[in-house]
Amino acid sequence: MNIKFISSTLLVLLCFTQSQAQQQKNNATAASQRQQKIDQFWTDRAQIKPLEKLSVAPLSLVYTRPAKVWEEALPLGNGQLGAMVFGGVADERIQFNESTLWAGAPQDPNNPKGKTYLPRIQQLLFEGKNKEAVELADSTLMGIPKRIKPYQSLGELWLDMPHLHVEHYQRSLDLETAIQQSSYQHKGIKYTRESFISAPANAMVIQYSANKKQALDLNFSWKRAQDFTCLTDPKDPSQLLLQGQIGQSVSEGEKGTKFSAIAKVFLKGGKLTNTAGRITITGADEIMLLITAATDYPGLKQISYPAKQVGIDPLVSCRETMHALAKSDYQQLKQAHITDYQHFFKRVQLDLADAEQQKWKQVPTDSLIRLTRGQQQIPSALISKFFQFGRYLLISSSRPGHMPANLQGLWAWQMDPPWNADFHTNINLQMNYWPAELTNLSELHQPLFDLTSALIPFGERTARTIYGARGWVVHHLTDAWGYTAPADGVQGIWPMGSAWLAQHPWEHYSYTGDRQFLKEQAYPIMKGAARFILDFMIQIPSDKPFAGYWTTNPSHSPENSFILPSGEVSSFTYGATMDTQIIRDLLQNYIEASTLLDNDPDFRQECQAALQKLIPTQISKETGRIMEWIEDYQETEVNHRHTSHLFGLHPSNQISIANTPDLAEAAKKTLLSRGDHGTGWSLAWKINMWNRLHDGEHSYKLLYNLISEKTLPNLFDNHPPFQIDGNFGATAAIAEMLLQSQVRDKNNNYLIELLPALSKHINKGSITGLKARGNISVNIQWSNGVLENAELIPSKNGPICISYAGKQIQVEGIKGKSIQITSQMF
Repeated sequence: MNIKFISSTLLVLLCFTQSQAQQQKNNATAASQRQQKIDQFWTDRAQIKPLEKLSVAPLSLVYTRPAKVWEEALPLGNGQLGAMVFGGVADERIQFNESTLWAGAPQDPNNPKGKTYLPRIQQLLFEGKNKEAVELADSTLMGIPKRIKPYQSLGELWLDMPHLHVEHYQRSLDLETAIQQSSYQHKGIKYTRESFISAPANAMVIQYSANKKQALDLNFSWKRAQDFTCLTDPKDPSQLLLQGQIGQSVSEGEKGTKFSAIAKVFLKGGKLTNTAGRITITGADEIMLLITAATDYPGLKQISYPAKQVGIDPLVSCRETMHALAKSDYQQLKQAHITDYQHFFKRVQLDLADAEQQKWKQVPTDSLIRLTRGQQQIPSALISKFFQFGRYLLISSSRPGHMPANLQGLWAWQMDPPWNADFHTNINLQMNYWPAELTNLSELHQPLFDLTSALIPFGERTARTIYGARGWVVHHLTDAWGYTAPADGVQGIWPMGSAWLAQHPWEHYSYTGDRQFLKEQAYPIMKGAARFILDFMIQIPSDKPFAGYWTTNPSHSPENSFILPSGEVSSFTYGATMDTQIIRDLLQNYIEASTLLDNDPDFRQECQAALQKLIPTQISKETGRIMEWIEDYQETEVNHRHTSHLFGLHPSNQISIANTPDLAEAAKKTLLSRGDHGTGWSLAWKINMWNRLHDGEHSYKLLYNLISEKTLPNLFDNHPPFQIDGNFGATAAIAEMLLQSQVRDKNNNYLIELLPALSKHINKGSITGLKARGNISVNIQWSNGVLENAELIPSKNGPICISYAGKQIQVEGIKGKSIQITSQMF
């Protein structure tokens, strides 16, 4: 036997044994004194007996043990600050994020060779020389650098209490109040801990209480994987500071974003000491912690290249927040938080009546998910919870004046999270906002518009440098610093991001009718995106299909590939179906916006002419499915997670049962070929697509697959790993089972479709507060799968066309006046 092999094996065993020993030591150490590496796992030293008889409120997530991994912790947020609360007893962990804590800085990554070599790349693709085109594009079009820097965790509070044996434990997150609570008994004393992140206070609030005086002992310290210091505030011994700068531990390279956080203690009774970066509290009656954080990020409206000096001191920002809260009262903070949160949350109420609802009242949320597996049916209580959890996450991660929700909302524990926790613009960022208008959270759409507006000057530079085009462009991802060049690899040469992002401000106008917004923010976004598209598109040569039509070149159908007639596998091409569908959507919306505002008639005419020369969505003669590319190539992965060529079905309205039945049938065959499984976000997208085909049973089946297979114990969507777009996409999908309004009627008004994709498994219930396009509020009640009553409240006078069970009626709407609809009217 090889001696070197024996030696290396012994070394591995020794290292493993040492690692085990270190882990056991960490597990026996109080949290505030642990020196272990930060990862997703957590150990609480306490021995815990759960509460035997739970009483689970309809909209509460409830658990009988603390989180052992990050994906079991419970999320809190106010759009700027985010926290994941583990609910520990002897050892608690709270992981924090601040929405602007990004590595990197503004830059000009645009390859100056781009517009010189673009014509040659286009020629190679038209000639079928895809491999040569890839090689040339990789060296001339890709961003310099090719990769962006990540969003990062702010830091963590590790707290401990001397409670090693407890009983009657439970932890919960109340979606109606956005308050997390943990409670248990220790030596006959009941201990309760409440946590929330307040938007009015711009702080996290944690309240420790017990039903006996002088019973609270607590230690805590700040932790972070790198680039930080934890120290006592020299100006206030009740405050523990976290300070740092991204990159400060690296000996070379430019230092990045500065950050600070303050944890401040308010005591009733007891004693506090603050030494060596650790606070110790003994004998307190009540403890309230306030935590706030800030960075020196200049804000979306101030990012530029070259970067401007903004002179923001994050510690000063934190001190100002704490100064404003100096005389805080817990009950006042709590009530202000609830009032602010419920201003959004209470707008929509979903009640899915279920005869078995009572039996789920004592089942913890993680057990409820496990019990769902194999049943082929979802408890209605879980559907309601899952729907409202998506709305909760949007309220918590996207507030006006702050950053939009990223791939993980604003919750990420790593220094380098999956996919950088960035803004992926080839579906994921857009999916985050699908529920915003429909589920009556319209204001929360604003951060996406602010990011989009901030990208325009960067995207204009990219358009000029790489494509020699006017207007603005962004490719398949971006960050907090305005990165708009192709990234990662040649698959990143997908210049459709701006055109897709431009759909969202138009949707906002369609739902709200806000003409000022349309003029001031939406229209510049849409016009710039359309200007780029018209300059970028190229005429198809005479020897190719659709000769003389206009198309995109180069092009991708995001992240998918195909087999050329030569047998070569490629993803780089021209004229992918999704491109044309996105462009048609953009040009149609722009033309309507320009007409409404009576703006730019000459450019409008250019767009109208281009619209007539777009390749129509094609149906394969071989398969009867929607073709993904301009030619009917063989797919390399039939069940691919992206179903990009059905953009026209969802989120656009180009394919519908009412107006394009042949395309709708081809879309159905496409979805069947893609299959009923996939990543979490992919399932959410396909549910929305089945909804648009009015197939409620198939929608329900995929919702079941999503919840039972791709949902984590805390209800986070699992790609895997965690990716938040599946939560948002599913919330929109559940709403669109009950209400749709994307199709136009013969008079070009939005058609209000009631219960268009209702499953027999959701045959009784009600929903109030949904929004339809045209700014119409909608309440619906149904029983035995049949519409009982719908109430429509329009915001203006005019005709409203309503559809139910394949039939249509028209009523005359009067602003603010309720319209009652029953099934007998159809």
